[in-house]
Amino acid sequence: MKIKTKILYILGLGVLTSSSTLFNQKHDEEWKSLFNGKDLEGWTAKIYPYKVGENYAGTFRVKNDVIQVNYDGYEKSFDDRFGHLYYNTPYSHYHLKLEYRFIGDLYPGAPSYTLRNSGIMFHAQDPKTMPANQDWPISVEMQFLGGLSDGKTRTTGNMCSPGTHIYYKGELLETHCINSTSKTYDGDQWVKAELIVLGDSIIHHIIEGDTVLSYSKPHIGGSVVNNFDSQVKIDGKALKRGFIALQSEGQPIEFRKILLKDLSKSTKN
Repeated sequence: MKIKTKILYILGLGVLTSSSTLFNQKHDEEWKSLFNGKDLEGWTAKIYPYKVGENYAGTFRVKNDVIQVNYDGYEKSFDDRFGHLYYNTPYSHYHLKLEYRFIGDLYPGAPSYTLRNSGIMFHAQDPKTMPANQDWPISVEMQFLGGLSDGKTRTTGNMCSPGTHIYYKGELLETHCINSTSKTYDGDQWVKAELIVLGDSIIHHIIEGDTVLSYSKPHIGGSVVNNFDSQVKIDGKALKRGFIALQSEGQPIEFRKILLKDLSKSTKN
């Protein structure tokens, strides 16, 4: 189902703003490029089980104007070296868009479920608050899955929730992942993904211009995250803002054209 972007900005805003207030303001903020196409300036790696800032074996690198997740510098097995590349500025209300494509083969030893699997973490905790041996950030994930060229449906733009819960169709959802309504994208084609986040109100996932999933009220709760600081994981706390991170979990992938429009001014009362 296609829904115009302007409508998505106001759907579910409730007490945040009215549609008339929103459209009477200048809401066409400039798109900001989060990636300069040359290096990882403005980004910070956090890879399990290493300290924040250690980009083990060049897992995240820039090549041919893309951010590439690659494991050719790894020795032996993957050893659960789940990683995330954080943009250094946190946001609350925004429209994010990027393109991604899966490349190469799953690295030996990586879990089978990570085959053609990656994503964007958002409303994520500050990586500086993560102990070295914390495997996943407390966050919400827009999950990317690639088709396996087997004729079976494999949706992308799904939602997963490490250390968090959301409300789906008006009800609390404690399931770790839910599927979107997207098409299946096989091969190494570039896929356009967008994410509209309005604080702890409503969130929309968009794939190739189609709104494929919407939900609301992200908050801390649940499991999946291990070895966290208990002072950070406060169950029930609303997630109103946080960091954006690109994922690394064993499948090579490339990201490009990473743009963000800050909507925080447009959504103020």
